[in-house]
Amino acid sequence: MIPVFFGLEGPALTDAERELFRATDPAGYILFQRNCVNPEQVKALTDPLKDLSGRGEALPILIDQEGGRVARLKPPHWPAFPPAKRFADLYDVSPVSAMDAARLNARAIAEVVRSVGVTVDCLPVLDVPVTGAHDVIGDRAYGFEPTQVAALGKATLEGLLEGGVVGVIKHIPGHGRARSDSHLELPVVDDPWESLEQDFAPFAKLADAPMAMTAHVVYTAIDAERCATLSPKVITQVIREQIGFSGLLMSDDINMKALSGSYAEKAQGCLDAGCDVVLHCSGILAEMQEVASVLPEISEAARARLEAAMGWAKTEAHGDEELIASLTAKRDALLALA
Repeated sequence: MIPVFFGLEGPALTDAERELFRATDPAGYILFQRNCVNPEQVKALTDPLKDLSGRGEALPILIDQEGGRVARLKPPHWPAFPPAKRFADLYDVSPVSAMDAARLNARAIAEVVRSVGVTVDCLPVLDVPVTGAHDVIGDRAYGFEPTQVAALGKATLEGLLEGGVVGVIKHIPGHGRARSDSHLELPVVDDPWESLEQDFAPFAKLADAPMAMTAHVVYTAIDAERCATLSPKVITQVIREQIGFSGLLMSDDINMKALSGSYAEKAQGCLDAGCDVVLHCSGILAEMQEVASVLPEISEAARARLEAAMGWAKTEAHGDEELIASLTAKRDALLALA
């Protein structure tokens, strides 16, 4: 097994993808909207991936199904889910109701994604935005206060767990201060360590989460030369030690413009810095071949973290439409209080 989560080119596996995946055994995969046409098609895509790996339901198949503007499964085939801001607004009125609504929402999301074979949702977003930050986080955030963000993030993780889906906290150690979009360029945060501790706080409160995704952000107070994803100092001193995260650590997508160099260099850099798994999302075969050519066998420590993470969520969901309708109706009744 090699330490990478690969994207896929389209709605069905190609012969070339099968050949590469069979030869290299990637740690897992990630789906995007280009891979999701309808429920039957997505299930016909995820089933062969599980068979090919021989790991069945223990195979990480990721998706970004947050709600709002970040959703790969969209109407009319799948229900729309609200952005995190809706729960933040309710928290101002009733924190308990907001946490209940967030848990119900995540439970419904889990039911939907598990029904098409997805086992991991890249949710919750624990970034704490500040005034003047880029809106790449924006309404994806659960608020502007670390304790609130942690509370709603925890409720979301609990809902995913109840539905048999592994959650991913992101973007560790915090993307909320970034004044640019890391999809397009490398954000640099010059704030002092004391200010950054506010960003670390929600991640520290949820340090027992099964998986986390790094931020492609430079924090000059910690490492002025390298972004978190590529910084041994950030990963060791902040993510592993100060925050105390001990689960599976994946990079954010190495296709993003925040990172420079060849795909091989970027992939190797992630591992050298301390990431357990590299995330490569484009689905472009030549890029995947380049990445696969330089990756070693997954380390024993990373393999153990991966197995522990995939054992985190036990319940199996089945896309029960009546259950989804019931969960979302209860959620909407709570959200109406805001």
